[in-house]
Amino acid sequence: MLQSAGRRRAASAQEAVDSHRAGDGGELFGITELCAEFGITLRTIRFYEDKGLLAPRRVNGARVYTRRDRARLALILRSKAIGATLDEIRHYLDLYGHQGEGRVQQMKFVLERTDAAIRELELKRAHIDASLAELRVINAEVRQQLERRSA
Repeated sequence: MLQSAGRRRAASAQEAVDSHRAGDGGELFGITELCAEFGITLRTIRFYEDKGLLAPRRVNGARVYTRRDRARLALILRSKAIGATLDEIRHYLDLYGHQGEGRVQQMKFVLERTDAAIRELELKRAHIDASLAELRVINAEVRQQLERRSA
């Protein structure tokens, strides 16, 4: 019984999405469409909703996403891929404002975040290069010792 109610809600939401598309070129998306497009699970989208990063409309209890929601999801996933925390992502999204008035602040935030990430990665690379050099010296010494013993 619960499954059939869920299917009816999903079908109703899909009908709403489809009818809206017919009117103005596809501004709404269903949750399964976004999951397929971004290669994520329903649980992932619901997690971002629970954290307040996404706020879809509801049609008969089913989630319906706007282009803005889709763009926010893309930004969330891209930010997670480069190691941003949920708090950083929320801060970035909140900077945008309702009409995009915070776009300059967003760009400054991204610039600061990427500068810091570049510095951190360059430092890690320097440590890796130093470790590799040390390992190569040890490796060469051990090879020489083994060659001397086997000769």
